[in-house]
Amino acid sequence: MVEDLVKDTMAKAGITDYRVIGNVPVQTLKELTFQHPFIDRSSVVVFADYVTKDVGTGAVHTAPGHGEEDYETGLEYGLDIYSPVNEKGEFTKEVEAFKGMNVFESNAHIIERLKELGALLFTEQIEHSYPHCWRCKNPVIFRATEQWFISMDAKGLRKRSLEAIDHQVTWIPAWGRDRIYNMLSQRPDWCISRQRSWGVPITIFYCEQCRQPYWSNESFRIIAEAVLKHGADVWFEKEASAFLPNGVTCACGNTTFVKEKDILDVWFDSGSSFAAVLKVREGLKYPCEMYLEGSDQHRGWFHSSLLVSVGNDGMAPYKSVLTHGFVVDGKGRKMSKSLGNIIAPEEIIEKYGAEILRLWVTYEDYRDDIKISKEMIDRIVETYRRIRNTFRFLHANLHADFDPAEHKVSYEQLSYLDRWLLSRLQNLIAKVREAYQTYGFHTIYHAIHNFCAIDLSALYLDIIKDRMYVEKKDAVRRRASQSVVFETLTTLLRLAAPILSFTTEEMWSYLKPFVKEESVLLSVLPEVNRAYVNEKLEQEWDRIWEIREAVNKKIEEKRIEKIIGHPLDAKVRLELPPEEYGLMSRLGEELKDLLIVSQVELISGNEIGITISRADGEKCQRCWQYSTDIETVGDFPNLCKRCRATLTS
Repeated sequence: MVEDLVKDTMAKAGITDYRVIGNVPVQTLKELTFQHPFIDRSSVVVFADYVTKDVGTGAVHTAPGHGEEDYETGLEYGLDIYSPVNEKGEFTKEVEAFKGMNVFESNAHIIERLKELGALLFTEQIEHSYPHCWRCKNPVIFRATEQWFISMDAKGLRKRSLEAIDHQVTWIPAWGRDRIYNMLSQRPDWCISRQRSWGVPITIFYCEQCRQPYWSNESFRIIAEAVLKHGADVWFEKEASAFLPNGVTCACGNTTFVKEKDILDVWFDSGSSFAAVLKVREGLKYPCEMYLEGSDQHRGWFHSSLLVSVGNDGMAPYKSVLTHGFVVDGKGRKMSKSLGNIIAPEEIIEKYGAEILRLWVTYEDYRDDIKISKEMIDRIVETYRRIRNTFRFLHANLHADFDPAEHKVSYEQLSYLDRWLLSRLQNLIAKVREAYQTYGFHTIYHAIHNFCAIDLSALYLDIIKDRMYVEKKDAVRRRASQSVVFETLTTLLRLAAPILSFTTEEMWSYLKPFVKEESVLLSVLPEVNRAYVNEKLEQEWDRIWEIREAVNKKIEEKRIEKIIGHPLDAKVRLELPPEEYGLMSRLGEELKDLLIVSQVELISGNEIGITISRADGEKCQRCWQYSTDIETVGDFPNLCKRCRATLTS
């Protein structure tokens, strides 16, 4: 035993009267042989760096047939890969005294036998890490058995597969490439046989006498025909002779054969699915456009499919691979029945509808784990309502009197504000199209939502209410904004259709006969109209919105002071430096609409100055704006000049 463990070992054994008779140089022990205590076998002393001297004696047994480290040590020293345990966990006939006994049950009997032989100094129970089945939690035994392998390097399969990863496949997200590349570059040969009582059989035969494997094109043909006629179970139901060509003889002269009992690794089944689907089904093509699965499949389906396809056809079975995360609860925990945190898709569909579920899918970045909770669904519902109400508001300003074929105005007739929105709409189109192309669905969600909530609801639609509701029916300003609204609505419907299929289809039906496609799902994604893109104009509007925000803050202060109630009660005196003055004066009458006030006085000065006061005159009962030209008599009393003109025309 190891010198450092003598004292501890003797104490455990209860031996107090002992002496060390000498130290043995370690190298003199290497490859010495000795006899097994109760089996007629000789063994050999070997060295291994994984043996520790914290417990025991420093000497342990090695079982090359029952553990990876021991197996590698056995290869190093040329040991037999001795594995006297069958598939039931019972000792085989090689262990005569305990033949047929379960290895775990045999422990006590073996200890007793060693005691009887006087070959056991001491026994104790120790606790250490031991492999267990992940499913049933019972301890498992490793056994070295004959297996079928696909070599990764003998014919360059690894090298060719790595080249396919880099040159034939687009990985979405890009880190998927590194993940599968690193796994494949370091993996061992592929063991494709499994010891199961179900699955796809390995259709190989063995000589009953010398165990030499046999297969041929003819034997495969016979088996394939039998499977087509009777199903895959026929392999297990019939004897080997039913599948062998006539007159088959082994090199040893024997003519009787047995079947292979192992099945194929299930990853080989899934990895070869492209051959049964893409190559034979009409309308499909090989390689396919995309494989789509969870991030665990870089080790699984993506991996095995690549090896099978490259091995057989010299190419990857897919042009692109998209990887997604997994659904977790709001706290990031894996969903499980024991935690009670499972939210089933049908629950959401039943309560909120499929639109909400699809919208949730686009809400989070699927490349990471995707969270879901009641609170999150409630937020998605609010987003959906905002988008749906935006569609409704846009349509409400069209359905009564706008025919695009008759009333749509040219770009030159659009106001400064109208042109800004069309330019912003083109930015949205570009962003959403790119997101669809690159599968960045969360970008689509946020882009459409922000456009509806900010560009439209908070800005454009709020500003154009006056011209939509108050101007003459055929006024150019009104028709111009209706033209923009129609363009915006149809564009939004087509952009959102792949996600909000029912909502967009319902709204599309209300636009007939002004749209040519019967269904929004039969339309194409809108393309960017370069004539509407104006970066300089958008930059100018960025400054305009800043000035507007400053005015709104001053208006809100006066509302708090009770000087005004509604913003239309206000008159704004706006003093601006020359550059800003030129910018704002370009708006003309639209400046009043922009600020949503009754009167604006624009003055050129040296710095920004904002003064808010009550508007002059009286309130028009139709447009709610204050005016100094209100008449109290006539056909239309208490109306401003503009409203009287509108009603009398």
